[in-house]
Amino acid sequence: MSDTVSFGYEDVAPEEKTARVSGVFSNVASKYDIMNDAMSGGMHRLWKDQFVRRVKPQPDEAILDMAGGTGDIAFRMAERGAEVVVADINQDMLDVGIERAMDRGLDGLSWSQQNAETLTYPDRQFDAYTIVFGIRNVTYIDKALREAHRVLKYGGRFYCMEFSTTEWGGFKEVYDLYSHKIMPQIGKAVANDEESYRYLAESIRRFPKPAEFERMTREAGFARTKVEPILGGAVAIHSGWKI
Repeated sequence: MSDTVSFGYEDVAPEEKTARVSGVFSNVASKYDIMNDAMSGGMHRLWKDQFVRRVKPQPDEAILDMAGGTGDIAFRMAERGAEVVVADINQDMLDVGIERAMDRGLDGLSWSQQNAETLTYPDRQFDAYTIVFGIRNVTYIDKALREAHRVLKYGGRFYCMEFSTTEWGGFKEVYDLYSHKIMPQIGKAVANDEESYRYLAESIRRFPKPAEFERMTREAGFARTKVEPILGGAVAIHSGWKI
């Protein structure tokens, strides 16, 4: 493995990235969902609805929602009867999710602080593994994908939604301008945190393009992999099966 990994546009030691990413999400935890609305014009809600429709959670299925912190995806899947474990490396994000679940009167969820690269669960534990807007923040993405494969039952499914770079002409330039110039300013205005949102914008640019990430999921052992682009690939739903 390389001696350095990307933290936005910087190359840093792996342990430094882990610590700095943790700091970013501790900083933004209390404003995370408000910021998602501000930055996407509310579209992230539609994307998450679409994502859960693809996952097709079933009653009594065991699903691991990794990097699920504030509960947005888990709440949607629990409403369909799935037994969801919400896992996140950042306890501040989990605390926000637990508080939101209590406010909604939801008590059927489990919450666990976990590192996606070194899950504490046994082999073949879950029917589905989901991760939304989280895998680009993992220090070693390939290790996280192998762990996802390990904890899935045979016949289990992997679903990931992540930002990437759009290939739509014209929109690509607007998207780049928005990400690098406007997003940090929204972060400053709404969350008083320009630098965290600058990192989040930069991390999107350093994340593998959809075809490359699909190759990584296959190398982790997944079969029947698929990429569903949204907004020309600015967002993509990735899926695969453990068979």
